[in-house]
Amino acid sequence: MNVRTIWANFVAIYRKELQGYFATSLNYVIAGVYWFVAGVFYIILFNAVQANVAAQDLQGQAGLGAPPVDVPAVILENYLGVLGSLSLFVLPLLSMNLFAQERQQGTLELLATSPITTTMVAIGKLAGVLTFFITLLLPILFYESLTLLQSEPPFSFGLILLGHGALVLLAAAILSLGLFISATTESTLLAAVGTFGLILLLWILQAIADRTGGWLANILRHFSLLQNYTSLIQGSVSSTSIVVFLSYVVLGLFLTVQWVDGLRFQRA
Repeated sequence: MNVRTIWANFVAIYRKELQGYFATSLNYVIAGVYWFVAGVFYIILFNAVQANVAAQDLQGQAGLGAPPVDVPAVILENYLGVLGSLSLFVLPLLSMNLFAQERQQGTLELLATSPITTTMVAIGKLAGVLTFFITLLLPILFYESLTLLQSEPPFSFGLILLGHGALVLLAAAILSLGLFISATTESTLLAAVGTFGLILLLWILQAIADRTGGWLANILRHFSLLQNYTSLIQGSVSSTSIVVFLSYVVLGLFLTVQWVDGLRFQRA
């Protein structure tokens, strides 16, 4: 199979998956709720930081010297933390249909007899759902830029993109693992619950590490989604954190391919 054929197969799966997401009414409901909740939190956070800065200004005028605050940076960092937490609930809902629906509708047999490799199917599905999630971030990115770039001195748009790049990496890791969970069951509900449970465990590894101590704590922190995500949104471009997220992506794809190939073998 040459490169052109591989690319054509990928594009076919990617396009089918992406069109499916935009054609499903449930996904619009998920998007609407996500935008609404994210918008409410942004307004609350924006006003809270502004009020805190105003209080510090009053302290400064009273001679109680307060350290300067980079307001846009504080708002962005805290808001990305909120978006990361919200994504824990949204991403399992987006990934639950990736393979579970194929098994439910019996179309997995069609994939089994098609010339497209399981690897291309898995990558195409992951790329499709990740693209859909990125479109959910575009309105958020717009109103963030509209408010944060008005500051004096001007805030860097590159820092906003960097922060959202960390969120995309987090989403890719979660969706890849969700892809695997979805391949293991015909129930979309079980796929969503299973993905949420797994991601919640990986999210709180840092809290578990804080109670453990020693070499085990260091290992748990290394694989903690929260620890690595926080490191990136604080402006620290850590190659270690990036590698951890990409490792989760590769792990999810690898497990998915092995599981689906096993199903193909059973039904062949």
